[in-house]
Amino acid sequence: MEETSRTASMDAREGAVLVAAQRPREPDWEVGDALDELAQLTESAGVAALDRRICRLRRTDPAYLIGRGQAAELAERARELGAATVIFDEDLSPAQGRNLEDLFGVRVVDRTQVILDIFARRARTSEGRLQIELAQLEYLRPRLRHRWTHFEQQKGGIGLKGPGERQLELDRRRLDLRLDRIRRELEQVRLRREELRRGRARHGWAQVALVGYTNAGKSTLLNRLSGARVYADDRLFATLDPTTRRIELPGRPPALLTDTVGFIRKLPHHLVDAFRATLEEVVESDLLVHVVDAAHPRVDAQIAAVQTVLAELGAAEKPVAHALNKTDRPEAAANARRLGETLPRAVPISAITGAGLDALCAEIADALKDRRTPMTVFLPLGEGALLAQIRREGRISDIRYAEDGVRIEARVPPALAAALAGYAIGRIPERRLDARRTED
Repeated sequence: MEETSRTASMDAREGAVLVAAQRPREPDWEVGDALDELAQLTESAGVAALDRRICRLRRTDPAYLIGRGQAAELAERARELGAATVIFDEDLSPAQGRNLEDLFGVRVVDRTQVILDIFARRARTSEGRLQIELAQLEYLRPRLRHRWTHFEQQKGGIGLKGPGERQLELDRRRLDLRLDRIRRELEQVRLRREELRRGRARHGWAQVALVGYTNAGKSTLLNRLSGARVYADDRLFATLDPTTRRIELPGRPPALLTDTVGFIRKLPHHLVDAFRATLEEVVESDLLVHVVDAAHPRVDAQIAAVQTVLAELGAAEKPVAHALNKTDRPEAAANARRLGETLPRAVPISAITGAGLDALCAEIADALKDRRTPMTVFLPLGEGALLAQIRREGRISDIRYAEDGVRIEARVPPALAAALAGYAIGRIPERRLDARRTED
């Protein structure tokens, strides 16, 4: 076990030991970066790191992750420091969490639990709280058995169950009912957001979404561009709830700019799924502004992490402008020059000082110049003029003819999108289609 210790002088009841597992051929810098980020997450959760440990693995131990020998050494170190918690920069299985907790005699949590705890503390709106509760319950469900091991189980033949098993089934049933209720409420949130987007489309407003790694400066940029007063702070996941504000663009009508939740490496799938209603703002936007922390020493890894999440959301092909932020810091100069040569529509800016924001707005306006809105519509047979206009002004990706009309998937200019809003649909029954043709 290799130690990269950093012991703090503090009340031990508030302290934790941080643990990262290093697999064969995994670079030292990558593990060190992950541990640094875990320390920032832990600090954001209100806990200070008493010590940091990197455990080298030959293989992943299914019972203890790091093997019983290294786990025993780590338990001894945690007892010496009087740590109340041991935090792993991994997703622990229910069995691993239970075994490690029994061995350490203190609370053991993984990276996902830390992130969920931060989100639970920071969510302010009812929608945000629902999304976090959904993620927490989905994480908890496979771990319920661990919470009822203090009940004595009856032993015997088939059909004999102890009180712990009955309590487990009852809790699981209650949890499933709560999950169903939250999913229904979030579906209503999704429908309300969809209606809002339709209203914006009818007005022809362009929709721009700020995306980026957590703490890259998205909220500060939103405040600068729109005059909003969204809470912004120099820490991970300072803001969670999406905010939309109007911004002015040179030579174009105003656009709507939405600040979204920050991304992070190894973002838990529970969170991506829970925030899908909110992150639809990213999928449905006309343009993404990827805010990059150009001063960060591992900026390339952060860019890659954001691109991974965008691909998971189905937004990898969206047009993107890059805002190379924090250029007021000396360490950002070299990264900004290098990234400016490789990333599309890259503009060096400082959201703090306002430098480069005029150039960024001009880049956004230029990117939106030829924007088209994706739509699926069903036109009755009598709307031949609209069909001809779609062919003339839009880009048709799919067209299907039915007995009483035609179903079209296309990207169209904003004015035409407003005219077609009354014909927009999800999809029509397949039995009504008698032919299919795809056009460029």
